Amino acid sequence: MTATGANPDAPALEESRTGRETSVWRWVGQPVAVLIMVAACLGYVAIADLDAVAARQLTWSALATRTWEHIRLTFVATLVVLAIALPCGVLLTRQRTKAAAPLVTIAANVGQAAPAIGLLVLLALWLGLGFRTSVIALSAYAVLPVLRNTIAGIRGVDPRLVEAGRGMGMSATSVLFRIELVLALPVILAGVRVALILLVGTATLATFIDGGGLGLLITTGIKLQRTSVLVVGAILVAALALLIDWLGRVVEELARPKGV
Repeated sequence: MTATGANPDAPALEESRTGRETSVWRWVGQPVAVLIMVAACLGYVAIADLDAVAARQLTWSALATRTWEHIRLTFVATLVVLAIALPCGVLLTRQRTKAAAPLVTIAANVGQAAPAIGLLVLLALWLGLGFRTSVIALSAYAVLPVLRNTIAGIRGVDPRLVEAGRGMGMSATSVLFRIELVLALPVILAGVRVALILLVGTATLATFIDGGGLGLLITTGIKLQRTSVLVVGAILVAALALLIDWLGRVVEELARPKGV
């Protein structure tokens, strides 16, 4: 028997409240953590007793420039990855070309399996230093997650839905864009999100081939033994990665088809 005064729905209510709190923290906690990290960095730079070398590296204009360079590297490399991986992923799920999917995936895996710094240096020796070479190397490093998830997402679509679309008189192109890609979108976006996080971290190495970015603060801090510069650079990279991860999750939720 239920004890007098006890609410039989109390466990369910408590579980629902806990679930809502977890959901709120999931969406709010990460950007709050990013804001705290950035505010702590800027506050430290404003009040710390820095020597001339560290002060020159940690001016607000210098930090803004390095952050913008890092974002630009990541954004342009992401566009290149999407331009390559999405069409290839779609093409490799078609009946005539799907046999080549394992070979193309292995080739893409080579780019990610190779050490990022080695790939950057080899391409720099071939193509020269600078932004363009950095983008090419970063794109080769991050193409695999998007390619693999595009193939997996389209292959995971229920074949009965595809057949139903064809039975309604839809063309192959209409089936692809109105059924397959729509249903595969959550999986594809998950791959894009992974690629973005990889690009943010790997872009720190672009400084070795004159590609710019926040990696310059890290290498300067190491070479000149300025711990303040090193720590600020590392925290800003981590904050940027967390922010992009959160934005990717938001886009995933907004783009997810209803009922999927």
